Amino acid sequence: MTKGFVQELEATTGSATSEAREWLEPTRRAAMEQFARTGFPSPRDEEWRFTPIAPIAQGTWRPAAADATVSQRDLAPFVFGHADWTTLVFVNGVYSDSLSAAGRLPAGVRVAGLAQTILADGALLERHLTRHAPIEGSPFTALNTAMLREGGVVQVGAGVDLAGPIHLLFVSTGAAAGTVAHPRNLIVIERGARASIVESYVTLAPGESYWTNAVTEVAVAAGAWVEHTRIQRESERAYHVGLTHVDQQRDSHYRSFSLAMGAAMSRHNLHVRLNDENIETLMYGLYVTRGDQVADTHTAIYHDQPNCRSWEVYKGILDGRSRGVFNGKVLVKPEAQKTDAKQTNRNLLLSDLARVDTKPQLDIFADDVKCTHGATVGRLDDNARFYARSRGLPAAAADRLLTYAFAAEVVDEVALLPVRQELDRLVLERLGGL
Repeated sequence: MTKGFVQELEATTGSATSEAREWLEPTRRAAMEQFARTGFPSPRDEEWRFTPIAPIAQGTWRPAAADATVSQRDLAPFVFGHADWTTLVFVNGVYSDSLSAAGRLPAGVRVAGLAQTILADGALLERHLTRHAPIEGSPFTALNTAMLREGGVVQVGAGVDLAGPIHLLFVSTGAAAGTVAHPRNLIVIERGARASIVESYVTLAPGESYWTNAVTEVAVAAGAWVEHTRIQRESERAYHVGLTHVDQQRDSHYRSFSLAMGAAMSRHNLHVRLNDENIETLMYGLYVTRGDQVADTHTAIYHDQPNCRSWEVYKGILDGRSRGVFNGKVLVKPEAQKTDAKQTNRNLLLSDLARVDTKPQLDIFADDVKCTHGATVGRLDDNARFYARSRGLPAAAADRLLTYAFAAEVVDEVALLPVRQELDRLVLERLGGL
């Protein structure tokens, strides 16, 4: 299977313009060679031993292609009631100019497709694209880099306070069946700027099987503020592998929320590197699974410098025969004194057959720090259930209410009200209403 992928990469390498080829072509070639050396990970790899990637590695995947049948009406359920937001739409991994809406953006803000940006501003991409997410970190990142073609590019200039959010919307249709897309996103928030980014992966064909292999690089300059919401609502027969790599500079603030509800198997790696002093990182997440779904979350927070703070809370709700995986790492270097880091993973099992593998980790090489971590796996509290039923709620409604309250604790951390309200509705709908 790896050989077939390498042949496909060789066939597609060279699609960049001659202006971009000077720096982009060697990057893609190096990534292709890296993937050829490593191939897909196996269960013997510690980082992947709980991730069942055999359906991906053993499958036959065609390159994804555009679908011109999608309309604005089709997208209405996914835009949070705000079609006026700046939105880049990608259908089966291909940018759609007719469905996208740039809106009126202030000076110093760029929102465009990656292919367009390669033609317009290769210098911006050369400074940042592929510079944050190393191809050695994962074979899937190497593969994405080798197939680098399309995705969203967001640049918010120094000192700009962006009033409205920017939405990167990736839509899969029935035409995506049997295909693979490799979205590559770049988000650059310059010094002192403020922005809110929403990154959505959704489907119009809930019964189709396809594969999304996404990479998002986020560069947060000194004094910048970013809220980043990532929503994965793929077909429950699809496969989704994603990496988000964030580099933060001095006095910056990065706040993320990740939701995983779709895909037969999903894996998201969120890596954040704190490169200077006085940085704050807040990471919240929720995975909700049913049937035979697998939701795998790997996070890593690199405290490289002193006087920084990180806070991480991820929750899982699992039903049926589904499985959750959480692997969270906090790494504190010897020079990162005065680090304040907290990590929590809590899981709620709604079925006797549901399972969670959780592994929070602290690797601390500094002595003047405040670092804690913890994980829980359990069922609904019998005392809480009794209390709810004593107030007149039927048993099923009481369980749904308590489960919703468990999820709401992290959903409430989404700062954007329309997004928070929609995620709240999605969780309620998944739980069967109240």
